[in-house]
Amino acid sequence: MGGLSIWHWLIVLAVVLILFGSGRVGNLMGELGKGMKSFKNNLADDQPKDASMLEQHVPPPPVQATTTDRTKV
Repeated sequence: MGGLSIWHWLIVLAVVLILFGSGRVGNLMGELGKGMKSFKNNLADDQPKDASMLEQHVPPPPVQATTTDRTKV
């Protein structure tokens, strides 16, 4: 009872097409596809090309805390 049948989805699709028109929905899907492609390309660009790049990263040496004498004024 609680699920959406194929008829519910067809009615929702019809309402969306009536409200926005097929051209606007098509443009929206095209922009969504371009965004996903750009996202995937940027993910591929951010990953190092080989394992030697990972080994070159050396963490900085730890900072040692220093204490100072404080006098009350």
